[in-house]
Amino acid sequence: MRVLVIGSGGREHALVWKLAQSKKVDKLYCAPGNPGTALLAENVPLDPENINGLLHLVRQKKIDFTVVGPEDPLSMGIVDQFVERRLAVFGPTQRAARLWATAPPTSVATTP
Repeated sequence: MRVLVIGSGGREHALVWKLAQSKKVDKLYCAPGNPGTALLAENVPLDPENINGLLHLVRQKKIDFTVVGPEDPLSMGIVDQFVERRLAVFGPTQRAARLWATAPPTSVATTP
């Protein structure tokens, strides 16, 4: 199976690291990735908010499954657009992602 992880942070590095351990994964891509993901996957220099570019990449590389990490493309509806095109994707819909993207920050109590 060919898998794409979208994002460039520590969360995406952890996802790539774990997916690389699967015997079911033949090829891993990460867009845009980071130096850590480059050790385990092929980094692709695409902005996570470039949904059309990511859709093109999925078709071009015949990617079987996409995992979306960052909140911004999720709140822009990337999952909805993949689903509309019958592409396998993991992540919340735009409506569900908006809950996360608009949630007020939580405060952390500290003890003096």
